[in-house]
Amino acid sequence: MDKLHFVTAGLPLSSEGKGYKEGLDIIKNMNLDGLEVEFVHGVRMTEQNQKLVKSFAAQNNLKLTCHGPYYINLNSQEQEKIDASIVRILETARMGSNIGAYSITFHAAFYMKNPVDEVYKTVYNSMEKICKILDEEGNNIWVRPETTGKGTQWGTLEEIVELSKNFKQVLPCIDFAHIHARSNGGFNTYDDFSKMLDYCAKELGSDILNNMHIHAAGIEYGQKGEKNHLIFNESDMNYKDLLKALKDFDVKGVLVCESPNIEEDTKLLKDYYMSL
Repeated sequence: MDKLHFVTAGLPLSSEGKGYKEGLDIIKNMNLDGLEVEFVHGVRMTEQNQKLVKSFAAQNNLKLTCHGPYYINLNSQEQEKIDASIVRILETARMGSNIGAYSITFHAAFYMKNPVDEVYKTVYNSMEKICKILDEEGNNIWVRPETTGKGTQWGTLEEIVELSKNFKQVLPCIDFAHIHARSNGGFNTYDDFSKMLDYCAKELGSDILNNMHIHAAGIEYGQKGEKNHLIFNESDMNYKDLLKALKDFDVKGVLVCESPNIEEDTKLLKDYYMSL
Protein backbone atom coordinates (compact mmCIF):
# COMPACT_ATOMS: atom_id res chain seq x y z
CA MET A 1 0.00 0.00 0.00
CA ASP A 2 1.27 3.44 -0.96
CA LYS A 3 -0.84 5.43 1.52
CA LEU A 4 -3.88 5.29 3.78
CA HIS A 5 -7.00 4.80 1.67
CA PHE A 6 -10.44 5.89 2.95
CA VAL A 7 -13.24 3.55 1.88
CA THR A 8 -16.94 3.19 2.59
CA ALA A 9 -18.44 0.25 4.48
CA GLY A 10 -20.88 -0.81 1.80
CA LEU A 11 -22.33 1.12 -1.10
CA PRO A 12 -23.07 4.81 -0.46
CA LEU A 13 -26.54 5.57 0.88
CA SER A 14 -27.14 7.89 -2.05
CA SER A 15 -26.87 4.92 -4.42
CA GLU A 16 -29.46 2.83 -2.56
CA GLY A 17 -31.30 0.48 -4.88
CA LYS A 18 -29.21 1.40 -7.90
CA GLY A 19 -26.37 -1.11 -7.81
CA TYR A 20 -22.60 -1.35 -7.83
CA LYS A 21 -21.90 0.81 -10.90
CA GLU A 22 -23.80 3.79 -9.51
CA GLY A 23 -22.32 3.29 -6.03
CA LEU A 24 -18.76 3.12 -7.31
CA ASP A 25 -19.36 6.20 -9.47
CA ILE A 26 -20.41 8.12 -6.35
CA ILE A 27 -17.31 6.93 -4.47
CA LYS A 28 -15.09 8.04 -7.35
CA ASN A 29 -16.85 11.40 -7.79
CA MET A 30 -16.53 12.14 -4.05
CA ASN A 31 -12.78 11.47 -4.30
CA LEU A 32 -13.03 8.56 -1.88
CA ASP A 33 -10.72 5.59 -2.22
CA GLY A 34 -12.81 2.45 -2.44
CA LEU A 35 -15.33 0.09 -0.92
CA GLU A 36 -15.64 -2.62 1.70
CA VAL A 37 -18.12 -5.07 0.17
CA GLU A 38 -20.48 -6.17 2.94
CA PHE A 39 -21.30 -9.87 2.78
CA VAL A 40 -22.75 -9.75 6.29
CA HIS A 41 -25.88 -11.71 5.38
CA GLY A 42 -24.20 -14.17 3.04
CA VAL A 43 -21.50 -14.27 0.37
CA ARG A 44 -23.53 -13.52 -2.73
CA MET A 45 -22.65 -11.49 -5.82
CA THR A 46 -23.55 -12.22 -9.41
CA GLU A 47 -20.75 -13.07 -11.80
CA GLN A 48 -21.62 -9.94 -13.78
CA ASN A 49 -21.24 -7.75 -10.69
CA GLN A 50 -17.98 -9.46 -9.74
CA LYS A 51 -16.52 -8.55 -13.11
CA LEU A 52 -17.91 -5.02 -12.93
CA VAL A 53 -16.54 -4.31 -9.44
CA LYS A 54 -13.13 -5.78 -10.20
CA SER A 55 -12.80 -3.88 -13.48
CA PHE A 56 -14.06 -0.55 -12.14
CA ALA A 57 -11.80 -0.69 -9.09
CA ALA A 58 -8.74 -1.56 -11.18
CA GLN A 59 -9.39 1.17 -13.77
CA ASN A 60 -9.99 3.84 -11.13
CA ASN A 61 -7.38 2.77 -8.56
CA LEU A 62 -10.02 2.04 -5.92
CA LYS A 63 -9.25 -0.35 -3.06
CA LEU A 64 -11.58 -3.19 -2.14
CA THR A 65 -12.01 -5.18 1.06
CA CYS A 66 -14.71 -7.63 2.15
CA HIS A 67 -16.59 -8.18 5.40
CA GLY A 68 -17.67 -11.76 6.06
CA PRO A 69 -21.10 -12.89 7.31
CA TYR A 70 -22.24 -12.17 10.85
CA TYR A 71 -23.14 -15.85 11.27
CA ILE A 72 -19.61 -16.90 12.21
CA ASN A 73 -18.61 -18.47 15.52
CA LEU A 74 -15.42 -20.52 15.49
CA ASN A 75 -16.09 -21.40 19.14
CA SER A 76 -19.59 -22.76 18.74
CA GLN A 77 -20.58 -25.67 20.99
CA GLU A 78 -21.73 -27.49 17.86
CA GLN A 79 -19.10 -28.74 15.44
CA GLU A 80 -21.37 -28.32 12.44
CA LYS A 81 -21.64 -24.59 13.22
CA ILE A 82 -17.86 -24.31 13.45
CA ASP A 83 -17.59 -26.10 10.10
CA ALA A 84 -20.19 -23.75 8.59
CA SER A 85 -18.27 -20.76 9.97
CA ILE A 86 -15.07 -21.99 8.33
CA VAL A 87 -16.95 -22.33 5.04
CA ARG A 88 -18.27 -18.76 5.31
CA ILE A 89 -14.77 -17.37 5.90
CA LEU A 90 -13.45 -19.38 2.95
CA GLU A 91 -16.33 -18.17 0.76
CA THR A 92 -15.51 -14.57 1.71
CA ALA A 93 -11.83 -15.09 0.90
CA ARG A 94 -12.64 -16.67 -2.45
CA MET A 95 -15.06 -13.92 -3.41
CA GLY A 96 -12.55 -11.32 -2.27
CA SER A 97 -9.93 -12.88 -4.50
CA ASN A 98 -12.36 -13.00 -7.41
CA ILE A 99 -13.03 -9.26 -7.26
CA GLY A 100 -9.44 -8.25 -6.57
CA ALA A 101 -9.90 -7.33 -2.91
CA TYR A 102 -6.91 -6.59 -0.73
CA SER A 103 -8.19 -8.04 2.53
CA ILE A 104 -11.16 -9.69 4.27
CA THR A 105 -12.39 -9.33 7.82
CA PHE A 106 -14.93 -11.02 10.10
CA HIS A 107 -15.98 -11.39 13.73
CA ALA A 108 -14.36 -14.68 14.66
CA ALA A 109 -16.01 -16.10 17.77
CA PHE A 110 -17.87 -15.80 21.04
CA TYR A 111 -16.41 -16.99 24.33
CA MET A 112 -19.57 -18.97 25.18
CA LYS A 113 -18.47 -18.80 28.85
CA ASN A 114 -15.45 -21.01 28.05
CA PRO A 115 -11.98 -20.32 29.51
CA VAL A 116 -10.16 -17.71 27.43
CA ASP A 117 -7.16 -19.95 26.71
CA GLU A 118 -9.43 -22.76 25.48
CA VAL A 119 -11.26 -20.39 23.13
CA TYR A 120 -7.94 -19.21 21.71
CA LYS A 121 -6.95 -22.82 20.96
CA THR A 122 -10.28 -23.49 19.27
CA VAL A 123 -10.01 -20.37 17.09
CA TYR A 124 -6.38 -21.25 16.33
CA ASN A 125 -7.36 -24.72 15.10
CA SER A 126 -9.98 -23.30 12.75
CA MET A 127 -7.60 -20.65 11.44
CA GLU A 128 -5.05 -23.35 10.75
CA LYS A 129 -7.59 -25.19 8.58
CA ILE A 130 -8.60 -21.99 6.77
CA CYS A 131 -5.03 -20.96 5.97
CA LYS A 132 -4.11 -24.47 4.81
CA ILE A 133 -7.03 -24.58 2.37
CA LEU A 134 -6.34 -21.06 1.03
CA ASP A 135 -2.68 -21.92 0.59
CA GLU A 136 -3.59 -25.05 -1.36
CA GLU A 137 -5.88 -22.95 -3.56
CA GLY A 138 -3.19 -20.32 -4.16
CA ASN A 139 -5.35 -17.64 -2.55
CA ASN A 140 -3.10 -15.21 -0.67
CA ILE A 141 -5.70 -12.60 0.34
CA TRP A 142 -5.17 -11.17 3.84
CA VAL A 143 -7.40 -12.86 6.43
CA ARG A 144 -8.14 -10.54 9.35
CA PRO A 145 -10.17 -11.30 12.46
CA GLU A 146 -11.66 -8.03 13.68
CA THR A 147 -11.29 -6.58 17.16
CA THR A 148 -14.73 -6.88 18.75
CA GLY A 149 -16.92 -4.49 20.72
CA LYS A 150 -18.44 -6.66 23.45
CA GLY A 151 -16.95 -8.60 26.32
CA THR A 152 -18.82 -11.73 25.22
CA GLN A 153 -16.95 -11.77 21.89
CA TRP A 154 -13.52 -13.23 21.34
CA GLY A 155 -11.27 -10.64 19.73
CA THR A 156 -9.25 -8.30 21.91
CA LEU A 157 -6.34 -6.67 20.15
CA GLU A 158 -3.96 -8.84 22.18
CA GLU A 159 -5.75 -12.05 21.21
CA ILE A 160 -5.74 -11.23 17.52
CA VAL A 161 -2.13 -10.06 17.52
CA GLU A 162 -1.10 -13.32 19.20
CA LEU A 163 -3.04 -15.33 16.62
CA SER A 164 -1.45 -13.35 13.79
CA LYS A 165 2.05 -14.31 14.91
CA ASN A 166 1.36 -17.91 13.91
CA PHE A 167 0.05 -17.49 10.36
CA LYS A 168 1.69 -15.65 7.47
CA GLN A 169 -1.72 -14.80 5.95
CA VAL A 170 -3.40 -13.54 9.15
CA LEU A 171 -3.24 -9.99 10.53
CA PRO A 172 -5.60 -7.94 12.72
CA CYS A 173 -8.42 -5.77 11.49
CA ILE A 174 -8.33 -3.04 14.14
CA ASP A 175 -11.72 -1.52 14.86
CA PHE A 176 -10.91 1.46 17.07
CA ALA A 177 -14.58 2.12 17.81
CA HIS A 178 -15.00 -1.46 19.04
CA ILE A 179 -11.98 -1.17 21.32
CA HIS A 180 -13.38 2.10 22.69
CA ALA A 181 -16.82 0.56 23.29
CA ARG A 182 -15.54 -2.72 24.75
CA SER A 183 -13.72 -0.72 27.44
CA ASN A 184 -16.86 1.35 28.12
CA GLY A 185 -15.27 4.60 27.00
CA GLY A 186 -11.55 3.99 27.27
CA PHE A 187 -8.84 3.96 24.59
CA ASN A 188 -9.85 7.26 23.03
CA THR A 189 -6.84 9.60 23.20
CA TYR A 190 -3.87 10.29 20.95
CA ASP A 191 -1.63 8.44 23.41
CA ASP A 192 -3.99 5.45 23.47
CA PHE A 193 -4.06 5.20 19.68
CA SER A 194 -0.30 5.63 19.50
CA LYS A 195 0.27 2.89 22.06
CA MET A 196 -1.91 0.47 20.08
CA LEU A 197 -0.03 1.17 16.86
CA ASP A 198 3.31 0.88 18.64
CA TYR A 199 2.20 -2.41 20.22
CA CYS A 200 1.29 -3.87 16.82
CA ALA A 201 4.62 -2.79 15.34
CA LYS A 202 6.60 -4.28 18.23
CA GLU A 203 4.70 -7.57 18.23
CA LEU A 204 4.22 -8.09 14.49
CA GLY A 205 7.07 -6.06 12.99
CA SER A 206 7.08 -2.51 11.71
CA ASP A 207 5.83 -3.60 8.27
CA ILE A 208 2.37 -4.03 9.82
CA LEU A 209 2.03 -0.24 9.72
CA ASN A 210 2.33 -0.39 5.93
CA ASN A 211 -0.37 -3.04 5.70
CA MET A 212 -3.33 -2.07 7.88
CA HIS A 213 -7.04 -2.83 7.69
CA ILE A 214 -8.82 -0.40 10.01
CA HIS A 215 -12.46 0.19 10.93
CA ALA A 216 -13.68 3.47 12.40
CA ALA A 217 -17.07 4.92 13.32
CA GLY A 218 -18.90 6.81 15.98
CA ILE A 219 -20.28 4.37 18.52
CA GLU A 220 -22.79 4.07 21.36
CA TYR A 221 -21.82 1.79 24.23
CA GLY A 222 -22.61 0.78 27.80
CA GLN A 223 -21.35 -1.50 30.54
CA LYS A 224 -21.54 -4.51 28.20
CA GLY A 225 -19.78 -2.71 25.36
CA GLU A 226 -20.98 -1.86 21.87
CA LYS A 227 -24.61 -1.01 21.25
CA ASN A 228 -24.64 0.50 17.76
CA HIS A 229 -22.70 2.71 15.39
CA LEU A 230 -23.25 6.46 15.35
CA ILE A 231 -22.33 9.41 13.14
CA PHE A 232 -18.99 10.78 14.35
CA ASN A 233 -20.35 14.16 15.33
CA GLU A 234 -23.07 12.50 17.43
CA SER A 235 -20.59 10.39 19.39
CA ASP A 236 -17.59 10.82 21.68
CA MET A 237 -15.26 8.91 19.35
CA ASN A 238 -12.10 10.99 19.12
CA TYR A 239 -11.55 10.60 15.39
CA LYS A 240 -9.31 13.66 15.12
CA ASP A 241 -6.70 12.26 17.50
CA LEU A 242 -7.01 8.86 15.83
CA LEU A 243 -6.24 10.39 12.44
CA LYS A 244 -3.34 12.37 13.90
CA ALA A 245 -1.85 9.17 15.29
CA LEU A 246 -2.30 7.35 11.98
CA LYS A 247 -0.62 10.27 10.19
CA ASP A 248 2.28 10.49 12.66
CA PHE A 249 2.92 6.73 12.40
CA ASP A 250 2.68 6.99 8.57
CA VAL A 251 0.13 4.17 8.55
CA LYS A 252 -0.70 2.76 5.12
CA GLY A 253 -3.52 0.47 4.07
CA VAL A 254 -7.30 0.82 4.20
CA LEU A 255 -9.49 2.69 6.67
CA VAL A 256 -13.12 1.62 6.40
CA CYS A 257 -15.69 4.08 7.75
CA GLU A 258 -18.70 2.27 9.24
CA SER A 259 -20.72 5.31 10.33
CA PRO A 260 -24.45 5.17 9.49
CA ASN A 261 -24.09 8.11 7.07
CA ILE A 262 -21.50 6.05 5.19
CA GLU A 263 -20.10 8.34 2.50
CA GLU A 264 -20.42 11.59 4.45
CA ASP A 265 -18.29 10.44 7.38
CA THR A 266 -15.81 8.74 5.07
CA LYS A 267 -15.39 12.12 3.38
CA LEU A 268 -15.12 13.81 6.80
CA LEU A 269 -12.28 11.47 7.79
CA LYS A 270 -10.38 11.83 4.54
CA ASP A 271 -10.69 15.60 4.42
CA TYR A 272 -9.49 16.00 8.00
CA TYR A 273 -6.62 13.56 7.46
CA MET A 274 -5.52 15.43 4.33
CA SER A 275 -5.56 18.72 6.26
CA LEU A 276 -3.02 17.47 8.82
